[in-house]
Amino acid sequence: MSTAVWPYLPPDELTKAEEVTLARELEWLLNSFQETLASLKSGLEECVALLAPKEPGSTLVLSSLRSECVKGFVTRVGTRIVKGDIHIRLPTLPPFRSASSYPLHLSSLPTAPSLVLTQLTSVCNLINQSLDVVDTSTWTGDAHDANFIAGQLRLLSDLIQEARQALKGGNEVVGKWWESSVDENIFEPPLPPTLSFHLSICEASLLLQLRTLQLTNPSTPTSFTSDALPGLSLRQRLGLAARLPEHDESGRAFTFRGQEARVREKVRVESQDPSLMAVMAKLSALEHAVGVARGSLAIVMGVEEEEEEDG
Repeated sequence: MSTAVWPYLPPDELTKAEEVTLARELEWLLNSFQETLASLKSGLEECVALLAPKEPGSTLVLSSLRSECVKGFVTRVGTRIVKGDIHIRLPTLPPFRSASSYPLHLSSLPTAPSLVLTQLTSVCNLINQSLDVVDTSTWTGDAHDANFIAGQLRLLSDLIQEARQALKGGNEVVGKWWESSVDENIFEPPLPPTLSFHLSICEASLLLQLRTLQLTNPSTPTSFTSDALPGLSLRQRLGLAARLPEHDESGRAFTFRGQEARVREKVRVESQDPSLMAVMAKLSALEHAVGVARGSLAIVMGVEEEEEEDG
């Protein structure tokens, strides 16, 4: 079965007619992108509103499942954790005298460092850059230049994808715990040197990882004294306590704050953040919308999407 044009046109006139039709279709598509860009801007502004530092913030429970290892909460305002009260019960982290758990209170001193979630800072910056791209595409650049719009859509796609990946987390985004654990002076009293507190974002949820450490340095005493075995109860020093649970970092050595450290216990606690989950869902929808626009433009321009990315 074949397709024919009626009335019949000579080959050279048919070619010109096809070019005119494609030019009109491209013009229509570029004009329609103004509505698409307006919709994208609205979605990005909704993400900005969800991440904005608004009081009273989001209070998130941080408690371990099926155990009493970790119990507490933190309050997030924008990209910062402004309040926190967490209690830890671990065999390798003895509490203070007459206490049943080890307390971690976020310091309220004006000189205390801020607990900033760097992933959220990155997300906010990427979303603001995306808004700049949309404004440039709408008001500054030539909205009827197909190559210009194709480049802007490609840049917008990369920025939104990077922002979504920052909320998704992963080792390449979060960094190594032994290099990015929080400052011990964020808490009052300060964290003990044998405790690592690492807070990050994973799948749009708040992820807390606590590690009790065994530190080794040249000044570590070797005699059998309480100073030689920091962080151990009397039962553990005598070898009478139950064996510590295995974890995926057992036996490995890390450099933590200038000292060699081995992980004795490791606890992972997650808390879903409704605002972050909403932002991630919106970013996924925006990424899909940009992908559809890029695909439509590539078809009308007569190029493969891979070629467009390389060009």
